[in-house]
Amino acid sequence: MNSSFPDSEVEVLKARVKRLEALQRVAKVIYSTLDLRDSLQRILSEAVGLVNGSSGSVCLLNPTTGLLEIEAHHGLSASAAQVRLRLGQGITGWVARSGQSVRVGDVARDNRYINLRPEVRSELALPLHVDGTVRGVLNVDSDRPEAFTADDQQLLEDFAALAEPVIRNTWIYESARQKAKLLESLVSVGQVINSSLSLDEALRAITREARTLIGARMCSLMMVDESGEWLDLRAHSGAGNVYVSKPRLSVSESLLGIVIRRRKPIQVADVRRSARYQNIHVAKSEGLVSLLTVPLMYAGKATGTLNIYTERPHIFADEEVRTLAAYAELSALALEKARLYERTIAVEEALRQSERLSALGLLAAEIAHEIRNPLTVMKMLHHSLDLNFDDDDPRRTDVRIMGEKMDHLNRIVDQVLDFARRTEPSLEGVNVNQLLDDLALLTRHKLKAHGVELTRRLDKNLPTLMGDATQLEQAFLNLTLNAVEAMPQGGRLTICSRAFHMAGVSQPASHVVVQFRDTGVGMTPDQQARAFTSLLNTTKARGTGIGLAIVARVVETHQGKVRVWSKLGLGSTITLIMPVSP
Repeated sequence: MNSSFPDSEVEVLKARVKRLEALQRVAKVIYSTLDLRDSLQRILSEAVGLVNGSSGSVCLLNPTTGLLEIEAHHGLSASAAQVRLRLGQGITGWVARSGQSVRVGDVARDNRYINLRPEVRSELALPLHVDGTVRGVLNVDSDRPEAFTADDQQLLEDFAALAEPVIRNTWIYESARQKAKLLESLVSVGQVINSSLSLDEALRAITREARTLIGARMCSLMMVDESGEWLDLRAHSGAGNVYVSKPRLSVSESLLGIVIRRRKPIQVADVRRSARYQNIHVAKSEGLVSLLTVPLMYAGKATGTLNIYTERPHIFADEEVRTLAAYAELSALALEKARLYERTIAVEEALRQSERLSALGLLAAEIAHEIRNPLTVMKMLHHSLDLNFDDDDPRRTDVRIMGEKMDHLNRIVDQVLDFARRTEPSLEGVNVNQLLDDLALLTRHKLKAHGVELTRRLDKNLPTLMGDATQLEQAFLNLTLNAVEAMPQGGRLTICSRAFHMAGVSQPASHVVVQFRDTGVGMTPDQQARAFTSLLNTTKARGTGIGLAIVARVVETHQGKVRVWSKLGLGSTITLIMPVSP
């Protein structure tokens, strides 16, 4: 049975087949990438080609700003591509707000039209839906009036429906990719800033890496001073002299002070026009536009602000704000770590200074003892000579002066010895294991720097020792530092503590034993014999040789004993035995 169709119906069917073929072809193209911008650019290029357009754009709604931003364009200038539209503004904004397609045959007669390219005569704009919500607008322009037909509109609407899952998938992929990139950067910069031990190094690393992380024009870090009233610039990356030399900011009156008080991030779209931002002239001079500032939080307190500036208008997305806030938390921890390290160095230096002062006192006492003996002999001989000269003999005055000076020297010796006796320990209950734990924390960086591995074997049942914690800590520090010097190529230091039962295991511990064992160069028998004897007879080739003498003095004042075992090439073991109640 033969059938025939009118020519008009045949043409319609041919056009429909052609449209379907075109949609199938462009589907292959737009599904071939997951990169958001690349995908949008391909969608736009195919849309312009389908209806023989001259130019076009894809605008997406920024959820943070609520503005329509051009994410892909064809045939537009760079300046035109920077235009942002509000909902309802222009033909594009009207389509985004209403969710309806618009076909304009003559843009000159439409009051909604915003001229981005003077040659445009007609426009076709369609909403882009994602999950039932308008997320953007597809615009196709032509330099010819009445260039688009109802079929063209239907074709692009079918095309937009086809592109919807593409936009959704690429959006999801791009969001996941950005999050992964930010997290990767966050981990990387966290490692960088936490590897810095110096406070100044940590501050510089924080600003440098934060600027790289966000891709900003400049980053600065402000810290609250000790009074809590002022914010001082402590570090920056990318700042010029004008910004660096600007006055300090008041916590109570400045924009950054609000961040400190509220402990929440703040962003400013354009600091050059913000009434809240101080030093607007600085921003204009430095080329600073948008600002994101987050608090540095530690233990529930804001200690400073981390400030990111861009050189172009930018609204920071929620993901960027969360990322910088997380980075600021890491930075605050790194700063506290650097502060603790500097305090540790200061404490170590204070202990070393205390060691030098104690050594000076002990050295003075020993010198005084050494001087008193010959001085006593000199006084005895002086009196035994019975040098009585006539009043008019000049030697009578000389003899008198000699006697007075010897008495003067004797009084000085008495004063020195009296001062040395004042270094007797102030006894109180001491947790020796706690002192050794503090010692490990104090010297951990020095041990690491010299390649020394520390092993501790501490008796958990160690009794409380009646002693002077400061003097014992000084003695333990001296033994540790001497062990480090004995291992110039690195090695192992083992510190042990245990209870000693003088009267039998069944009785309460009567002594505390602390042992320092190193794998260093060791000592000769002669060096061992003289190691703890005198400040004036050092066994060391370099240095003062007073460290072990101080250890011996401290143990002696605690009525304890020092034992040394050493062998050349095998290391040394120093053992301190001290009674629990001296």
